[in-house]
Amino acid sequence: MDFNMKKLASDAGIFFTRAVQFTEEKFGQAEKTELDAHFENLLVRADSTKNWTEKILRQTEVLLQPNPSARVEEFLYEKLDRKVPSRVTNGELLAQYMAEAASELGPTTPYGKTLIKVAEAEKRLGAAERDFIHTASINFLTPLRNFLEGDWKTISKERRLLQNRRLDLDASKARLKKAKAAEAKATAEQELRVAQTEFDRQAEVTRLLLEGISSTHVNHLRCLHEFVESQTTYYAQCYRHMLDLQKQLGSSQGAIFPGTFVGTTEPASPPLSSTSPTTTAATMPVMPSVAGLVPPGEAALCLEEVAPPASGTRKARVLYDYEAADSSELALLADELITVYSLPGMDPDWLIGERGNKKGKVPVTYLELLS
Repeated sequence: MDFNMKKLASDAGIFFTRAVQFTEEKFGQAEKTELDAHFENLLVRADSTKNWTEKILRQTEVLLQPNPSARVEEFLYEKLDRKVPSRVTNGELLAQYMAEAASELGPTTPYGKTLIKVAEAEKRLGAAERDFIHTASINFLTPLRNFLEGDWKTISKERRLLQNRRLDLDASKARLKKAKAAEAKATAEQELRVAQTEFDRQAEVTRLLLEGISSTHVNHLRCLHEFVESQTTYYAQCYRHMLDLQKQLGSSQGAIFPGTFVGTTEPASPPLSSTSPTTTAATMPVMPSVAGLVPPGEAALCLEEVAPPASGTRKARVLYDYEAADSSELALLADELITVYSLPGMDPDWLIGERGNKKGKVPVTYLELLS
């Protein structure tokens, strides 16, 4: 009991001495041991790394889960060390509503059939989003969170300890200056040597931890690459799903809206945009496939012998360079203007393109149709 009281009194004395030293430094009444420039730079870099890691982590969480209530719920589950319940994505929920609507409004009607097709695509998009969230959480968010909750807490603890050692050192220097008697000076010098040793040792420990921030940057760089890869995979999956849906809808569009076949000068509805190949394809007139150009058993016509239709030709701007796969295709250069048209039985993903006396098949997704 006596030992505990002595220790408590000693700790209280040390705390009081540090508080006095800290206060006097703030008012400019005491000298302060300054760290070297390299050490200060390490501290600044560490603080900057911590602050930006927090911001990137929080905003990535917002990107993956825009709903703040859902984020709070997931945070509480993690703190309670419980498994986060599976959550339906917005795409999957939309797919469910569309499927139920088709069932009630008539699954065999044109609208009902289309609802079912779109619902299936939205369900696949939702599943892709779920996989992306899971992968990004493991490969990107978890390492960032581990740094903040692990390495950074250790660094912060050692920095606080270094601050205490510095206050002890400066307090010892102040006592040595005030000491008058030889015995008091000897005691102060001994305390100063001990304080200097402890400060130097703690400064070295803290320096090593701060220099480890470079390894943290390397690790976060690797995680960033993995995040980009998972995001690329996710958007590529979404693009493929939407292209598949677009083809499905395009194949049935002509039966529902006959006016969208080639030969009319305007599509059934105005295009939403002409800035991307995907949008262009979505608003293109529906064309039959090349396989139906000639009846079975008859020789295929040479494209050079095919005359363009009297009506239905349009101008198109090339969006990207395209290298012809064979002699039946026309090579394209970005931004050039060509004349395009379709023939009965052509694949809706292709048109006949003409540039001067050259003609050949061209992919729709590489074109922006003009008036």
